[in-house]
Amino acid sequence: MRKLKNEELDRKTIANFKAAPKTPLILILDDVRSLNNIGSIFRTADAFLVEKIYLCGITASPPHKDIQKTALGATESVDWEYRKTALNLVQQLQKEGVRVHAVEQAEGAASLLDFLPSPDGKQALVLGNEVKGVSQEVVSQANSVIEIPQVGTKHSLNIAVAAGVVIWDCYYKLKAR
Repeated sequence: MRKLKNEELDRKTIANFKAAPKTPLILILDDVRSLNNIGSIFRTADAFLVEKIYLCGITASPPHKDIQKTALGATESVDWEYRKTALNLVQQLQKEGVRVHAVEQAEGAASLLDFLPSPDGKQALVLGNEVKGVSQEVVSQANSVIEIPQVGTKHSLNIAVAAGVVIWDCYYKLKAR
């Protein structure tokens, strides 16, 4: 088996990415502190043609060298927008028919193993602060809460890792249908 060279990967240009049909998935970053996490999430969003990322609250916005370091140019391909509060955004998206799912450990949360994103319409995933998680007011407003099953001692994932797990799972389940 031979590793593929970069030229063999059939990478999209930014123009091709912008024109490509998107996965009906929106990401909402609720007070994410780490610039490296933000950049990593952009890169994962690019990999799976995520429709848009909303950066809320204290979440930093591009351009920033520490975001760029991990995003590797994905801030140019993935559509993004800054909003002051995640709660107001969640309420607006819900009025537009978007189903909003907080990724959090909470009473009554659905296991990601059982979660099925609706094939009709858009889904939004809310990912929260590295220490405090998704704000309680957003968890309360969300249509549902999704929990990533964890069986080790920590029961905590880095937000960029959690984003990767949930984005991949939604992408796979939407494409499998």
